[in-house]
Amino acid sequence: MPKTLVLCDCLGSQAVDRDAIGANAEVVCTRIHTALCTTGIDDAAKAIAGGEAILACQQERPRFEELAEEIGAPMPEFVDIRDRAGWSDEAAEAGPKQAALVAEALLPPAAARTVDVESEGRCLVLGKAAVALPAAERLSATLAVTVLLSDAADDLPLDRGFDAIAGNLVQASGALGGFGLRIDGFRQVEPGGRGGFGLTAPRDGARSECDLILDLSGGTPLFPAPAKREGYLRADPRDPNAVAAAVFEAGQTVGTFEKPLYVRLDETLCAHSRAGQAGCSKCLDACPTSAIAPAGDHVALDPMVCAGCGACAALCPSGAISYDAPPTAALYRRMETLASAYSAAGGASPRLLVLDSGHGAEMVALFARFGRGLPADTIPLELETLARFGHAEMLAALALGFAHVDILLAPRTEREVLEGELALAAAMGGEGRLRLLDLGDPDALGDALYGAETLPPGAEPILPMGSRRQVARLAAKALNPGSADILDLPPGAPYGAVEVDREACTLCLACVSLCPSGALADNPDKPQLRFQEDACLQCGLCRQVCPENAVTLVPRFDLSDAAFDQKVLNEEEPYRCIECGKPFGVKSTVERIVEKLAGKHSMFADEQASRMIRMCDDCRIGAQYHSENNPFAAGDRPRVRITDDYFSKRRDH
Repeated sequence: MPKTLVLCDCLGSQAVDRDAIGANAEVVCTRIHTALCTTGIDDAAKAIAGGEAILACQQERPRFEELAEEIGAPMPEFVDIRDRAGWSDEAAEAGPKQAALVAEALLPPAAARTVDVESEGRCLVLGKAAVALPAAERLSATLAVTVLLSDAADDLPLDRGFDAIAGNLVQASGALGGFGLRIDGFRQVEPGGRGGFGLTAPRDGARSECDLILDLSGGTPLFPAPAKREGYLRADPRDPNAVAAAVFEAGQTVGTFEKPLYVRLDETLCAHSRAGQAGCSKCLDACPTSAIAPAGDHVALDPMVCAGCGACAALCPSGAISYDAPPTAALYRRMETLASAYSAAGGASPRLLVLDSGHGAEMVALFARFGRGLPADTIPLELETLARFGHAEMLAALALGFAHVDILLAPRTEREVLEGELALAAAMGGEGRLRLLDLGDPDALGDALYGAETLPPGAEPILPMGSRRQVARLAAKALNPGSADILDLPPGAPYGAVEVDREACTLCLACVSLCPSGALADNPDKPQLRFQEDACLQCGLCRQVCPENAVTLVPRFDLSDAAFDQKVLNEEEPYRCIECGKPFGVKSTVERIVEKLAGKHSMFADEQASRMIRMCDDCRIGAQYHSENNPFAAGDRPRVRITDDYFSKRRDH
């Protein structure tokens, strides 16, 4: 049954294209109201009471949700077509964009994985006495507070509503609900006696736990990317307003909270390390919170510390780490819906504006209310985090029908990650169609959007299916139609070839044994090193393990189907056993060993011993067994004892 879309032109301030929106068979549009939140509130109540209602207004969402609760109706859904399309200098042409935004809102939300985090209110306050003690006193009514004083306080608090200690916090780990602490020079209050309290003798290595940390020390943050560490609140002790805000926030951090599980980790696909040799470390280098750590041949992820920036998922060459809040497939589905709905409503050459749900959404809202508003052909795509929008997503957007993709950076966006991913996407077919916008002023955003060149779409729309690598290949081929070229890629790209110096390579096949993706393979029938380019992750393990330094990585992208074929990087004739003629080993290697050992090493001094080097495994064992100095030789086997032997022994006694 189609859903009901309740339209409103917000006191006539926006143009709503009811016909373009209503062309979607999954929604039925009401008449266009003028003041749905005031004079039209009864109409809104009727629509909400009927269920399956979508209100085209985000500004008054709390009012309509309260109305639904009051009348006992299901909570309605909401879509914003005003700030993103209706308020614009080109609003008269924004019908296709409004239809696309409504079509996106109709998509079912992706299921999210979460875990409950318990915070019992055990709070550690750090700082000097002048700031930390008043903050601890205010929090002590709602939290179990311990204040760690960084200065020698002469007047320790007589109030026993919270604990006061002194010392140096040398280590902190964990996140909300599970911080671990180590304190050196630890001193506790001795509450007995007359006069002021004293402190115990200092001791090192004290350990404790808490649920949240309020850092008023003004020093170096305890954690990397402190703003992304849940449960770690930090304020400048010289700013009373910042301290008050942090104290208030700490007081609300008690109870059970849902922690999203942002990413999935498949350890079997990880190319971090093999046999003690270092390989890929992209996620380790990019993680701002240090939630990822080495764990042998793969990496380990602490989901409690992970802040969900998505940089690891964008950079992972093998797909071992994938974004899951929501999954990448849901993002492809959103972009596909926006592009197809825009085209079906008569739009041409849409542009995609990727922005975050905080800074970016506010910029668009301000630009719509006080500026020109977004151009009619610019469709905003709002994400919780921008760093997850890597090269595969950029290429997919272009290959889905968008003529241009702009990414509006937020102050806390991992810019370096996006710069690298954009350079990679540009080299694979997105040149001239991708931009990063680092703007803090809505009018500057307008200048960048309205001043951009209008391009036709660069590809026929594709169907994005499979892994990120597969989608990237589909998109690259669509953006380079009919081409079988080899594209040069920036250093560090996750696609490329392996070149081998045949003069140096001994075909030891150490690279084959450690290749995590199977891009390098041997031939069981002859000494041969094979390579499949499409499977290569450019992790560098083959280069690390090669004892002859014969391996070179070449970042590139082969658009032809030859990337799926196995090609021979090096091969040699096998050596044939001098006894049975069976091929074994590599001819040049065996001859080199014979040259260095035969007649020169004590174990191969005589002709019979040196002949064994030229034998296969079976013949070598046979020759050794029948040799004069047979290491397998032993005396005759003892005769099996039978019952008569035991009886005869007893008779003799």
